[in-house]
Amino acid sequence: MKIDQTRVVLTGAAGGIGRAMVQALAEQGAAVLGVGRGASGPGNAWQRADLATPEGRQAVVQAAADWNANVVVHAAGVPAFGALAQVPAAQVEQVLQTNLLAPMLLTQALLPQLQRQPRAQIVFVGSVLGRIGLPGFSVYGASKAGLHGFAEALRRELADGPVRVQTLAPRSTRTGFNDAAAQAYNVSTGAASDTPELVAQALLQLIESEAPERTLGGGERVFARLNGLLGAWMDSGFSKHRRSLPAAAPTQGQTR
Repeated sequence: MKIDQTRVVLTGAAGGIGRAMVQALAEQGAAVLGVGRGASGPGNAWQRADLATPEGRQAVVQAAADWNANVVVHAAGVPAFGALAQVPAAQVEQVLQTNLLAPMLLTQALLPQLQRQPRAQIVFVGSVLGRIGLPGFSVYGASKAGLHGFAEALRRELADGPVRVQTLAPRSTRTGFNDAAAQAYNVSTGAASDTPELVAQALLQLIESEAPERTLGGGERVFARLNGLLGAWMDSGFSKHRRSLPAAAPTQGQTR
């Protein structure tokens, strides 16, 4: 599908990657409807919605029908970083709700609209952390691994119809998504990163190619494939990442 033929609904449009995607799509002639929890966002068309609620998802479904959308990009997401013992239970629930359950339920609700199109595409913005289990990202990685698995199964389920399902897996990206602790961790472990503009260009290429998946970063692509093949044999390769995790704050009565 050519970009100038797309009518895109893009969730998470107010985020660092989302804003770059809205701009890149619009520059190439796409009509873009941004979705977010704020009252306004980038681009010329905006739908305010909390995707964690049935009412928010229904608002997007109605807006997508009015927009005659033929592409949906699931870019909404929230972070989680730290050893599992330090991640509050409420944050675990929020990450899984936002990163996994919300796009699953929204996709289910949007399918009738998309299946009425001659051709349509659904793009899930995952993460290399959904393919490579990295210390400190167990919760976030689980949400993205679930998203990858959902997209893969759905892609096969819809293969005989007009809707193509795709996954874009960025690596670390230079936005405000990660907090200071996660940024320090990435520096100490030597993690490579990309600009949001580069991720946005990768989205354009993915849509036009209609390829099933695209993972950013040369080394990350190779490592993800090896991780799938070798699994536990690679565990010792993450000792540097394990040692780079922030130390847990002492509890009452505990000394360092």
